[in-house]
Amino acid sequence: MRDFIAHPEHGIVWISGASSGIGRALALRLAGEGYKVAVTARSHEKLVELQAEANGLSGSIIVLDGDVTDAEDMEHVMASIEYEHGTLAMAILNAGVYLPVHAEDLNRTDFEKSFAVNLSGVVNCLLPAIRHMKAKGQGQIAIVSSVTGYGGLPTGAAYGATKAALINMAESLKFDLDKMGIRIQLVCPGFVDTPATRKNAFPMRALVSVEEAAREIAAGLKSQAFEITFPRRFTTMLKLARLLPYSVYFTLVNRVTGWRERPPSAGRHPVTPHAAE
Repeated sequence: MRDFIAHPEHGIVWISGASSGIGRALALRLAGEGYKVAVTARSHEKLVELQAEANGLSGSIIVLDGDVTDAEDMEHVMASIEYEHGTLAMAILNAGVYLPVHAEDLNRTDFEKSFAVNLSGVVNCLLPAIRHMKAKGQGQIAIVSSVTGYGGLPTGAAYGATKAALINMAESLKFDLDKMGIRIQLVCPGFVDTPATRKNAFPMRALVSVEEAAREIAAGLKSQAFEITFPRRFTTMLKLARLLPYSVYFTLVNRVTGWRERPPSAGRHPVTPHAAE
């Protein structure tokens, strides 16, 4: 039996973190394929601009403002989808923030905000989405993580920890969601050209545009794959690197990033792949 794949006729696609980056590009991509896409973010103005840009496409954009860190907000968004716009067929949980962490200047706020947006923000969307899909007996969920979740990278102590948690969350939920007719997928992009990654002070290997990322994700959502990851060669290398002994892994990461040679004062730049926005 093949897993459920949401098509435009099945209902609404909900994308969190759709005001910029991958979320925005993916919303336009899916609207262009005929989907009715509900977009959520804190920036109303950016969402309205996105909605206007989708005019003329075969699908459409619905603006539903909300802060993923507010569970009540996400309940309201889900209620609006259900009672005003139609059945939720797919939820793409993409909202995220990247805050670099440096051991010489640890800040509790960086961890708390990262966990609130990247981890609790996903849970706040996930709970009402699953409840709705369970009642309908079908649905599709995509959780946007990152290859940063495969293993520790410089400055990624907060961001990477949340992305590793999302990988484990998606893997764990799959066992039960399969039995409920709800399909869950994991999205792990490599380096994507977003405002966050443009701060990187080193050449980013296998960098892809947000449009290319959206194209890869849109294709993956229609496949039977559990994990959607790209570019394949780069992300496969990162997976294999994590199988190495720690002594080799740390040496390899230091060599590739040049991190060990950087003085502490120079370490104020991110060294991390995709940060969903």
